[in-house]
Amino acid sequence: MLYVIAYDIGTTGLKTCLFSIDETIEMIAGTYSDYDLYILENGGAEQDADQWWEAMCSTTKEIMSETDVTPDMIDGISFCSQMQGMVLVDREGRALRRPMSYMDQRAVREMKECQSHGIRIAGVNVFKLLKSLKITHAASTSVKDPVWKYKWVQKNEPEIFAKAHKWLDVKEYLIARCTDRFVMTRDSAYATFLYDTRKGREGWNESLCRMYGVDPEHLPEIIECTDVAGGLTEKAASELGLAPGTAVYGGGGDATLIGVGAGCTRTGATHIYSGTSGWVGTVIDRQKVDIVSMIAGIVGAQSGKYNYFAEMETAGKCFQWVKEHLALDEIGVYMQKTDVAESRESLYESLYDYLSDTVAKVPPGAGGVIFTPWLHGNRCPFEDPNAAGMFFNIRIETGKTEMIRAVLEGICYHLRWMLECESRKVQTSDTLRFVGGGALSDVTCQMLADITGRTVETVENTKDTGSMGAALLVAVGSGVIGGFDDIDRLVPVKDRFVPDPDAGKVYDRNYSVFVQLYRNNKKNFAMLNTVHE
Repeated sequence: MLYVIAYDIGTTGLKTCLFSIDETIEMIAGTYSDYDLYILENGGAEQDADQWWEAMCSTTKEIMSETDVTPDMIDGISFCSQMQGMVLVDREGRALRRPMSYMDQRAVREMKECQSHGIRIAGVNVFKLLKSLKITHAASTSVKDPVWKYKWVQKNEPEIFAKAHKWLDVKEYLIARCTDRFVMTRDSAYATFLYDTRKGREGWNESLCRMYGVDPEHLPEIIECTDVAGGLTEKAASELGLAPGTAVYGGGGDATLIGVGAGCTRTGATHIYSGTSGWVGTVIDRQKVDIVSMIAGIVGAQSGKYNYFAEMETAGKCFQWVKEHLALDEIGVYMQKTDVAESRESLYESLYDYLSDTVAKVPPGAGGVIFTPWLHGNRCPFEDPNAAGMFFNIRIETGKTEMIRAVLEGICYHLRWMLECESRKVQTSDTLRFVGGGALSDVTCQMLADITGRTVETVENTKDTGSMGAALLVAVGSGVIGGFDDIDRLVPVKDRFVPDPDAGKVYDRNYSVFVQLYRNNKKNFAMLNTVHE
């Protein structure tokens, strides 16, 4: 019997889960703590590294106090984390500034200076693009990519940059705080677009470092997601309430492990995630890239397999916006549910109670109202930090319930858009595993099935699939299970939703309008939202 603590480090909070793993995997307990996300006027998005650690410590102590499992029984800890952040640390592992989130998009000038000269494809210098594609099968074409964050600090905060010892991602910072060791898992290394994926050459690529002006000494040692990074130090163990020497596994990024936790580990399996952000991921056995649609086959936890990954910036964030601006005021929807707004963890449960009670009464198509879920720009199938949300086709008879349903449908339209883009390059599965907070409601699950025209499956503990994936890495790394191909049998299907053809006809009509809204308003978004320096 293995006992594993898995930390799911999200954008708005940290979920800590305790699992037992033997012939099956069982979640014994879970608890949550939120923290701040700082959105800056210059496009920056930052978090506080100490808040991550404080949340990790408080939730660990809480979860251990609620169970009969003692610290000496914990066989390992692991991580599922947001990716493409940037944490610059000194030699002692202290963060030199607030970490920059994957959402950070302030480095427009730095990217432009590097990429906008010469012949360009998708706004990127063709020579650098082709070089990057040859080495990594991907390219740093988004202003939100980590290398541009690195370059922004280098240019704008030289005194801080001069003190930098290592460049870490989010979970890697926490691993360093646990073990005093600077490492980066292979999936996180790949997400910097400085990692050579060519067979026999895997590792940091010095040529790409020179091309972007990155100091190779800032890059940490690369380990596998299933490797033990080290043991808990005396100091870290004391602060966490665990035993010194407890094995700390590398874990993986959320884009890597949510699919694992959903049971999608075999080639061709497709999962859809809707949390703070959203994505479509399909397991492939050869790297592919669609530079036009901003989709790439990213390195995952399994050697020799990749996750063909398309991401939208805001999914669950749209739900939060709905709660705060459409549902919590004069209509009184939540007035009978006094605990609704007490924590971000309660957001999904409370919102989906409302969906079941109210939004389900609105016919498919939301009365012709269409919402674009680009509340903080967008990544795929178009990269545009100026893109924004809008309601289209509001009429005098339109009410809030139609508008709220339109928000949910808009998220599903965008997921369909990304799924269709993936299907042009790879074979996606006819049945989709739907996970994350968005999968908590039968209404949303059926909506996704109707909009995509594909059968949708859900699993138990759908909000905790990332943590489940992190725990399963420990099972693989310790040899308790034979390998990744054994994972799907441990993740049974909870519910299945078959598409309704009649609803599909309505959604097809609205979807055709949805995909035109960005193209027709691209210039307008730029006019209103471009940051002028």
